[in-house]
Amino acid sequence: MDVCGNGEDALAAVAATPFDALLLDIMLPGRDGLGVLSQLRERGNKIPVLLLSARGEVNERVAGLNTGADDYLPKPFVIAELVARVRALVRRGGETKSTVLRLADLALDTVTHEARRGETKIELTVREYRLLEFLLRNPNRICGRMSIIEKVWDYDFDPGTNLVDVYVRRLREKIDDGFEAKLLHTVRGIGYVLKEAA
Repeated sequence: MDVCGNGEDALAAVAATPFDALLLDIMLPGRDGLGVLSQLRERGNKIPVLLLSARGEVNERVAGLNTGADDYLPKPFVIAELVARVRALVRRGGETKSTVLRLADLALDTVTHEARRGETKIELTVREYRLLEFLLRNPNRICGRMSIIEKVWDYDFDPGTNLVDVYVRRLREKIDDGFEAKLLHTVRGIGYVLKEAA
């Protein structure tokens, strides 16, 4: 078991080591636990996370779970319950760990960052990879421009920019051009959706 005293150290440790689970205190110094969790999920890291906090308010639990936590335990807690919850998380994580995201004949390996459409290898830039990963983690769900900006770019910028549209167009050229079945669709005025056409 490794122990980190602040959020930045926790992010570095998780990036360097394939842990089975993460106990994350919301009240970490520096970057807080929710910030660490948000960053991990934006990077596509699916490590099982159990949030710990001295504050047990419902809205905070909801915020933690919505950010991507797998479970939440308010302090004070009994060690036996903590151990049981961690064991349950590790079991679930072992059952669901898949490093390859798929839709139809499109596949994205989140370890090697290799994308394929059928037998065709697709070369992606870092930003195109993050965009495709985000869309593949939300198949059949319309993704608005602002949610794409938040998850793929990690910062706020002028919502009037057409940057998202430019990257979606580039990605569409790579994953759809030359293939009969089109997967990346525009929902006019709302956003984009990755799905098999009906």
